[in-house]
Amino acid sequence: MADNSELERTQPASSRRLEQAREEGQVARSQDLGTFGVIAAGACGLWLTGGTVVDGLADVVRAGLAIPPAVAVDPALLMPRLGALGFSALVVTAPLVGCIFLVALAAPLALSGWVFSPRLPVPDFGRLDPFEGVARIFSARGVAELGKALAKALLVGGIGGWVVWRHKGSLLGLATMPFAGAVSTLEHIAGLSLLALSGALLVIVAIDVPYQLWQHAQRLRMTRDEVRREAKETEGDPQIRARVRSLQREAARKRMMSEVPKATVVVTNPTHYAVALVYRENAPGAPRVVAKGSHLLAQRIRELAIEHRVPILEAPPLARALYRHVELGAEIPELLYNAVAEVLVYVFQLRRYMNYGGPAPRTPQALPIPPNLDPETGR
Repeated sequence: MADNSELERTQPASSRRLEQAREEGQVARSQDLGTFGVIAAGACGLWLTGGTVVDGLADVVRAGLAIPPAVAVDPALLMPRLGALGFSALVVTAPLVGCIFLVALAAPLALSGWVFSPRLPVPDFGRLDPFEGVARIFSARGVAELGKALAKALLVGGIGGWVVWRHKGSLLGLATMPFAGAVSTLEHIAGLSLLALSGALLVIVAIDVPYQLWQHAQRLRMTRDEVRREAKETEGDPQIRARVRSLQREAARKRMMSEVPKATVVVTNPTHYAVALVYRENAPGAPRVVAKGSHLLAQRIRELAIEHRVPILEAPPLARALYRHVELGAEIPELLYNAVAEVLVYVFQLRRYMNYGGPAPRTPQALPIPPNLDPETGR
């Protein structure tokens, strides 16, 4: 049976878990951020365009009140007049309403970006259970949400009460003012109220957004079993991966061994290392290493060389240098040109001797190997 600690969600969500949650539409959301954006946009819009909007709406109201009685009792004439007045009111308020609408769309994107989930919403009938509903209300999360709502209500209500109290004289005097002055004063107080409310909501947003991000991360935390299972699904079973690597190494070894019969010469240590070199007289470039190995693999390279009558030269320093410093398929470095050139001269003389006879070539001795390339002398 699993240990209790294994069942606890103590691990942060992986990138795959976050991506899956995003695909399902589970992202951090803050309703207060959207509310703040709408109210702040409304406050700024009223502050900048309030006079224009009020004057425009006043003109619409005057035009509406000035409709002749003959038009007012004739639907055929009244409806086009009301449509024209409604369109005029829409044109007057369009900049303010459009600004609020755009901010209402953009505010949620500021927290989690654009989220498009192709999955259809599935109704959860479990939420209709009254007992579960009561349990959610009195849960720790429900109590926290209630505390947040009360704190927000107190803050916003306090700010609103402060604004009203500060301008109580102006509000009480609205009834004695001319219409134009009363509208201007009310507009000024409304703008100040919205700005003060926006400041209060900004404080709430500064607290709520980090809290929502933290809560979202907590909801997506994983157990150790889930982390291991996801790693296995993503990277594959360790035994299968080890088997795949083993097969890949075996395939690479087979490809390498298939190049030994085509080699020009095999340089040996004589038993520890074996390196097969190929050089084509008419081909560009320096000699290349087509196969190399140590111990059992070196023995197999020598066996293949003997089987296919590839010349073998015992030159321990050169074999060690080639094995250590030259990758498969790579050309030999310039520092080994002289040594390999002597080996190739020996191989060409050996071929001539085998084909035409004559004096046997002398095996090269003391090949010029730079000390820094020989692992034995470089220690």
